[in-house]
Amino acid sequence: MLSTDEITLRMTIIVTQEEIMSEPEIPQKAPFIMELEAGTYWWCACGKSTNQPFCDGSHKGTDFEPIEFTLTEKSKVYLCGCKHSSDRPFCDGAHNKI
Repeated sequence: MLSTDEITLRMTIIVTQEEIMSEPEIPQKAPFIMELEAGTYWWCACGKSTNQPFCDGSHKGTDFEPIEFTLTEKSKVYLCGCKHSSDRPFCDGAHNKI
Protein backbone atom coordinates (compact mmCIF):
# COMPACT_ATOMS: atom_id res chain seq x y z
CA MET A 1 0.00 0.00 0.00
CA LEU A 2 1.34 3.42 -0.95
CA SER A 3 1.44 6.22 1.57
CA THR A 4 -0.05 9.63 0.81
CA ASP A 5 3.46 11.07 0.41
CA GLU A 6 4.38 8.38 -2.16
CA ILE A 7 1.19 9.01 -4.14
CA THR A 8 1.83 12.78 -4.13
CA LEU A 9 5.44 12.25 -5.27
CA ARG A 10 4.39 9.96 -8.13
CA MET A 11 1.70 12.41 -9.25
CA THR A 12 4.22 15.28 -9.19
CA ILE A 13 6.69 13.30 -11.31
CA ILE A 14 4.02 12.48 -13.90
CA VAL A 15 2.89 16.10 -14.17
CA THR A 16 6.48 17.31 -14.44
CA GLN A 17 7.23 14.84 -17.26
CA GLU A 18 4.12 15.94 -19.16
CA GLU A 19 5.14 19.59 -18.80
CA ILE A 20 8.57 18.78 -20.27
CA MET A 21 7.05 17.24 -23.41
CA SER A 22 7.01 19.88 -26.14
CA GLU A 23 4.17 20.42 -28.56
CA PRO A 24 4.93 21.65 -32.06
CA GLU A 25 3.46 24.87 -33.37
CA ILE A 26 0.77 24.36 -36.03
CA PRO A 27 1.58 26.40 -39.15
CA GLN A 28 -1.62 25.27 -40.91
CA LYS A 29 -4.39 22.69 -40.52
CA ALA A 30 -3.96 21.28 -44.02
CA PRO A 31 -1.16 19.62 -45.97
CA PHE A 32 1.42 21.53 -47.98
CA ILE A 33 0.73 20.21 -51.49
CA MET A 34 3.88 20.52 -53.56
CA GLU A 35 5.54 19.26 -56.71
CA LEU A 36 9.16 18.56 -55.70
CA GLU A 37 12.16 17.58 -57.75
CA ALA A 38 14.17 14.46 -56.91
CA GLY A 39 16.47 15.19 -53.98
CA THR A 40 16.86 15.25 -50.21
CA TYR A 41 14.71 17.57 -48.10
CA TRP A 42 14.44 18.43 -44.39
CA TRP A 43 10.85 18.76 -43.13
CA CYS A 44 10.25 21.12 -40.19
CA ALA A 45 8.96 19.16 -37.18
CA CYS A 46 8.76 22.05 -34.67
CA GLY A 47 6.44 24.29 -36.69
CA LYS A 48 8.62 27.38 -36.08
CA SER A 49 10.32 27.57 -39.49
CA THR A 50 9.63 30.64 -41.60
CA ASN A 51 10.26 28.43 -44.65
CA GLN A 52 7.38 25.96 -44.11
CA PRO A 53 7.21 23.06 -44.59
CA PHE A 54 11.01 22.95 -44.65
CA CYS A 55 13.45 23.43 -41.80
CA ASP A 56 15.27 26.74 -41.39
CA GLY A 57 17.01 25.87 -38.10
CA SER A 58 14.36 27.49 -35.85
CA HIS A 59 14.16 24.25 -33.80
CA LYS A 60 17.52 24.99 -32.15
CA GLY A 61 17.06 24.96 -28.38
CA THR A 62 13.88 22.83 -28.59
CA ASP A 63 13.19 19.09 -28.29
CA PHE A 64 12.57 18.87 -32.05
CA GLU A 65 14.73 17.73 -34.95
CA PRO A 66 13.86 18.04 -38.64
CA ILE A 67 12.86 14.92 -40.57
CA GLU A 68 15.02 14.07 -43.57
CA PHE A 69 13.31 12.55 -46.60
CA THR A 70 14.50 11.73 -50.10
CA LEU A 71 12.58 11.63 -53.36
CA THR A 72 14.07 9.53 -56.14
CA GLU A 73 12.03 11.27 -58.83
CA LYS A 74 9.94 14.39 -59.29
CA SER A 75 6.79 13.82 -57.21
CA LYS A 76 3.62 15.50 -56.00
CA VAL A 77 3.71 15.29 -52.20
CA TYR A 78 1.34 16.14 -49.38
CA LEU A 79 3.55 17.29 -46.50
CA CYS A 80 2.05 17.59 -43.04
CA GLY A 81 1.20 21.16 -42.07
CA CYS A 82 -0.11 20.52 -38.56
CA LYS A 83 3.02 18.64 -37.35
CA HIS A 84 0.90 15.85 -35.78
CA SER A 85 1.01 13.21 -38.54
CA SER A 86 1.90 9.62 -37.66
CA ASP A 87 3.48 9.35 -41.13
CA ARG A 88 5.87 12.32 -40.89
CA PRO A 89 6.73 14.16 -43.03
CA PHE A 90 3.64 13.18 -45.01
CA CYS A 91 0.07 14.15 -44.18
CA ASP A 92 -2.15 11.43 -42.71
CA GLY A 93 -5.19 13.62 -42.02
CA ALA A 94 -4.31 14.27 -38.36
CA HIS A 95 -5.19 17.96 -38.90
CA ASN A 96 -8.85 16.90 -39.03
CA LYS A 97 -8.65 15.84 -35.37
CA ILE A 98 -6.99 18.98 -33.97
